Amino acid sequence: MRYAPLHASFMLSSMLGLILSLTFVWDYNQSWAVAFAMVFFCMFVASMIAMRHANADEELQFTSKKRVEKE
Repeated sequence: MRYAPLHASFMLSSMLGLILSLTFVWDYNQSWAVAFAMVFFCMFVASMIAMRHANADEELQFTSKKRVEKE
C-alpha cells in the first residue's frame, strides 16, 4: 500500500477544524457539529498515518519537479 505524504498545514487545518466545529458549531446545530467533527477527525487520522508511513523523499521529489517546470 502506498501512502501519500501530506503537508503540515493539512494536519493543522484538521485540528483547527475539529476544535472549531465542536466549540462554535455545537451551539447552533449539534448534528452538523458532529458531522463536521467526523470529517476533521478523519483528516487528522489521515495526516497521522501519512506522518508515520509516508516517505518524505517522495514529497521532495514532487516539489522539485514543480519548481523545474515553473522555471
